Amino acid sequence: MHFDAKDSGSSILSATWQVNHDVLMPRDPTKDEKSRIGFYLDWLAQTHTPWYEPLFDAYGGYLLHDRTRIDPRSGYPKRAVLSPATVKAHLATMRGRYESILRDNRVRQQLYDLAPGGSPADRKAFVDEFLMRIHNAIHPSNSEIKITTIQDTSDESHLRLKPEQVRALIRAPGLETLPGLRDTAAIVLMACTGIREAELVALNVDDLRQTMGGELALRVRGGKGRKQRLVPYGPLDWCLLYVERWLDAAEIRSGAIFRGFYKGYKTVRPTRLTERAVNLIMNQYPIPIDGDMRAVQPHDLRRTYARNAYEHGMDLERIRQNLGHVSLHTTQTYIGTLDAAQRRPPAMFNPPHRLSDWQRK
Repeated sequence: MHFDAKDSGSSILSATWQVNHDVLMPRDPTKDEKSRIGFYLDWLAQTHTPWYEPLFDAYGGYLLHDRTRIDPRSGYPKRAVLSPATVKAHLATMRGRYESILRDNRVRQQLYDLAPGGSPADRKAFVDEFLMRIHNAIHPSNSEIKITTIQDTSDESHLRLKPEQVRALIRAPGLETLPGLRDTAAIVLMACTGIREAELVALNVDDLRQTMGGELALRVRGGKGRKQRLVPYGPLDWCLLYVERWLDAAEIRSGAIFRGFYKGYKTVRPTRLTERAVNLIMNQYPIPIDGDMRAVQPHDLRRTYARNAYEHGMDLERIRQNLGHVSLHTTQTYIGTLDAAQRRPPAMFNPPHRLSDWQRK
């Protein structure tokens, strides 16, 4: 649908962010309305779409599959897609907003004043057609959210780092400052044990060197569902050297391992880090992955642990217990889709005929 306005600089038919905002944003929006309409306004600006062309089908696809945002810490784009249920809520809010606009006599009058043609009948016909097209465009049948079950996901969905990428991430913070030592220790410990960020921040000094059947192990206190478990280090016990170097530099002898800093980053706070703080820390250290700089999230390191452990011969049940999963199915999703070479079937059957005689010469 396209209509030419008499005055593109000031009319409600202009395709500018300000005009879109003035029409779509209510005077006293609720918190949800402000957020969801804000998302929509940003998309209209990116696609140079005027408010009167509600392409909800395209917008829904963008929220599901393509939305990104600039991470304020790293300055790099970060994937920020929404779940199907959240997308439906966003579209419902926008549908409700458009329905309010269709009932607004002030908007109708503005359209009437802008309508081409001199006679009242022509102007009314223009306004009626204009509003009817919007009404049809926002109908739920034109913006259904289709959910596809994906068996084989691409590498872009979740990061599972290769050993050389883990090394690059460990080197990223540096060891010259207290924050660098802390962040390196946190990254190393998550990579070598597969623990969650909530479990990381719950760790105390005396959790580091527990034993399990004679094996040096990490005690995980804050497991999901309040379950405590032990994770053997095995040959990855070198991760303790990084953690202990941080503890020595920060003069931490007991209590929380990972803590924040007072202003100036030279004095350590007595309180432990929050989960949100761990995520913000990780965003500071993007690494090159397939030609792009990508921020690695704590759960990416958990998937990295699962995938690399499996590829190095560790069976699913042992990985499940180390990760603290209830079911093997969950563990399999963390390992992810194996590449084609790993999925080649063995020579399970032999042909009953001499196929060599069939080969073309």
